[in-house]
Amino acid sequence: MSRDGAKAIGDVELEKDRARYGLLAVVVSNLAIAGVAIFGVWRLDGDKAVIVGVLTSAFTAVSSMTTAYLGIKAISNTARSIALGDGPRREPPAATPPQIQPQRAE
Repeated sequence: MSRDGAKAIGDVELEKDRARYGLLAVVVSNLAIAGVAIFGVWRLDGDKAVIVGVLTSAFTAVSSMTTAYLGIKAISNTARSIALGDGPRREPPAATPPQIQPQRAE
């Protein structure tokens, strides 16, 4: 196997590891946020206004964390494909033949 082939396989494995551990970090942090929210709701003993605030904050934090991870991952993948030249190629527009006008019967 050539060096380029070995490097490509190493790059693919590195990207898989980054994706795996990045997703693991997001899942663990989301579980931690949910756990703190559950504990907070349990300790509030029925104060509805504060419970709504805690749950809203927890939902916002979880959705922001997940959206940020997915957005950064998508941008990273796009930038990587553009840098490696794997992105879609732009073809020059094909020349269109001249339009032939129909002749009128007189």
